[in-house]
Amino acid sequence: MLEKKEHQYEKAILVGLITQNQSEDKLIEYMDELEFLAFTAGATVAKRFTQRLTQPDSKTFVGKGKMEEIRDYAKENGIGTVIFDDELSPSQLKNLEREMEVKILDRTNLILDIFAQRAQTSYARTQVELAQYQYLLPRLTRMWTHLERQKGGIGMRGPGETEIETDRRIIRDRITLLKEKLKVIDKQMGTQRNNRGKMVRVALVGYTNVGKSTLMNALSKSDVFAENKLFATLDTTVRKVVIGNLPFLLTDTVGFIRKLPTQLVESFKSTLDEVREADLLIHVVDISHESFEDHINSVNEILQEIDAHQKPMIMVFNKIDDFSYEKKDEDDLTPGSNRNISLEEWMKTWMAKSKFPTVFISALTKENFVEMKKMIYDEVHRIHISRFPYNDLLFEYFEDEEEN
Repeated sequence: MLEKKEHQYEKAILVGLITQNQSEDKLIEYMDELEFLAFTAGATVAKRFTQRLTQPDSKTFVGKGKMEEIRDYAKENGIGTVIFDDELSPSQLKNLEREMEVKILDRTNLILDIFAQRAQTSYARTQVELAQYQYLLPRLTRMWTHLERQKGGIGMRGPGETEIETDRRIIRDRITLLKEKLKVIDKQMGTQRNNRGKMVRVALVGYTNVGKSTLMNALSKSDVFAENKLFATLDTTVRKVVIGNLPFLLTDTVGFIRKLPTQLVESFKSTLDEVREADLLIHVVDISHESFEDHINSVNEILQEIDAHQKPMIMVFNKIDDFSYEKKDEDDLTPGSNRNISLEEWMKTWMAKSKFPTVFISALTKENFVEMKKMIYDEVHRIHISRFPYNDLLFEYFEDEEEN
């Protein structure tokens, strides 16, 4: 996929709040992620605005003075998009659009837009379209473009029915149609899963942009699309993988994210079924990211939400080649120096003491791949012999020569 040229990027402003439930440090993390989301969607961030409030203003999210400051800055600098870090209520969205006269987006809308850009197959596009309509329905305002033109206005408008009511009815009809379409596809995908035989199913899960697709490519020797942007993978990819002489099915799934829109969780139900029906989960973590602990918690929360939190799991801490820390000397006057951590040192950290089998790797350089593959083999083999105890002698682990 070609990168957009610089002049094609929209200029945007980011807005976030420090509240009693969200510290300043936490807001900075969220705003950094929001900026990455904006970049992925095709925007460059001109400025960030933050405000300390006990809770968001019910009418305009931020206070009146801050809203006017944001509006004036946008006008003076020709910026047409303002992105808020939290989901806006329908009334907040309406009031902000009226007062600022610019395009107003929230985190949910931004994520939905990225999903719409990334959707490649008819199935993914249908899922995203459903999520978008479910988000838009309660947020219709007079600024909405007239949807009745899509179906033809003749005979569509009842006596005394307003344009906004017509738009709502058209969206509800579209939501119903999309849900029926997804039911048919879900049934087909369920049949496909059942037809995969009795092979052990393994699913890659993790926060977005942690290297799942890169790991998928390395393990399956395939070419799944991967890049350093959020939500590079939307469509589920299933590959047959053989470690030693033990075959299993490996699935690459959509990445999770903090504040994942509920509309997406619902519309991507069948995609998440790949996780629900897996025999083993490989939880991939970007160890080089400063918020990797929050990422682990976010993934675990979503796994619990879809009732997949009690499955066998392997923790794979990826990107050890990107990780370095500043080593300070005893006196604070000497400049620190960055250095990587050895595998022996990683095994002494708290991450290695997880209740799940844990390994530290680099999917890019394949560092410590032999250890990881042996770990996956052991877990898949354990599941396999529990199903087919008489087939145990058929499989024997051996290391791939090219890895040594």
